[in-house]
Amino acid sequence: MNLSFANLGLSETRVNQLEKLGFTTPTNIQAQAIPEILAGRDVVGQSQTGTGKTAAFSLPILEQLDVNQKGVQALVLTPTRELAVQVCAAITSFVGDQGVRVLAIYGGQAIDRQMLQLKRGVQIVVGTPGRVIDLLDRGSLRLEQVKWLVLDEADEMLSMGFIEDVEKILEAAPTERQTALFSATMPISIRRLVTRFLRSPVTITVEQPKTAPTKINQVAYLVPRHWTKAKALQPILELEDPESALIFVRTRRTAAELTNQLQAAGHSVDEYHGDLSQQARERLLMRFRNKQVRWVVATDIAARGLDVDHLTHVINFDLPDSLETYVHRIGRTGRAGKEGTAISLVQPLERRKQQQIERHMRQSWKVNSIPTKAQIEARQLQKLQSQVREALAGERLASFLPMVRELEAEYDAHAIAAAALQMAYDQTRPAWLQSDIGNVEEERPATPKPILKRSQTSVSKNS
Repeated sequence: MNLSFANLGLSETRVNQLEKLGFTTPTNIQAQAIPEILAGRDVVGQSQTGTGKTAAFSLPILEQLDVNQKGVQALVLTPTRELAVQVCAAITSFVGDQGVRVLAIYGGQAIDRQMLQLKRGVQIVVGTPGRVIDLLDRGSLRLEQVKWLVLDEADEMLSMGFIEDVEKILEAAPTERQTALFSATMPISIRRLVTRFLRSPVTITVEQPKTAPTKINQVAYLVPRHWTKAKALQPILELEDPESALIFVRTRRTAAELTNQLQAAGHSVDEYHGDLSQQARERLLMRFRNKQVRWVVATDIAARGLDVDHLTHVINFDLPDSLETYVHRIGRTGRAGKEGTAISLVQPLERRKQQQIERHMRQSWKVNSIPTKAQIEARQLQKLQSQVREALAGERLASFLPMVRELEAEYDAHAIAAAALQMAYDQTRPAWLQSDIGNVEEERPATPKPILKRSQTSVSKNS
């Protein structure tokens, strides 16, 4: 018998709502956590982002909520604004016609509006620790009726310095409650939290493969000595021409500077980092999802919750410090059976870090040198040829035929076509190609031998 949500104890109404959303088979953590939470047990779940944690804790809570009670019955704590918004949206989609009100509360949004919504009645609150405490202190958020409390990505809350706030919230909540804690890692401080605040919890562990997610071509571009990464990125983007991309950088400053440089070069790109207001972040996310902006330069913390289904490329402008972060980054692409590309810019001093990631994952990357002018111009001509083919199949072609017949009285038809292509190419040719930025033939570093005997640049996902 195939495992289904109905087998886990969810109601027919809930199962039907999940089917409308395209959810038919529970993930590993959902299959383990949902029956335990329905049975009233505390749960500790160890799993990475993207395993279906939100449904694992929210579905059994929704099954047991009292829709006639206006007070807050469930509180979900998240480390970032973006994750709070994402979790709130997911829970709302699971609600269906049940009439449950779900509210995300976080800094950067008008607190008066959140207070008004709480006053009107909310059954589930998803929030960041700082804003939750602020609203508790103001008396707008009351926890007396809370029956379920969830800590999502607890280790991230720890690393961001929220552990004291989390403890304060747990102490303010009723002792007679059900608690679930989810974390990718279990450092000693998280274990202490579990011992202190959870009652005989059931531990659920979802093993994460150390390989990268599905169908992702992993590529390293070696940055020549004395080159900046910003200089190297320009020809890479021209050659790769990502339909949509997340470009990961280490700092907010780098995000702002790189975005300005790429915009000046005529690219459709915007920045996404902690200095932006929440309204600006939400506006950018909407534009990105609607394909109104092609590329986003983001820091790791800000990018949590920035999930886009059509993402074709992830670019590591700065290599991350941890393997987990690398896997999380590149897992944004190559989803739903589609192929994706993960590109990493590697300077000479970062070769060791690159090799450590390859060894740990038992996969070696395809290693390229920075594209030359000739390669980029060949790519531009290839794109132009495709555009010409589309124009030949279009309806507007007929309006230009009289001009061609007039010119044929003086010139050969092939020459006319070539002149038109030259004009089109000159208008689309990147201005920086006229400089020396793409001329790297003399600076090409030697392509190193792969670390493994067999290259694996395309890998498969175990979901």
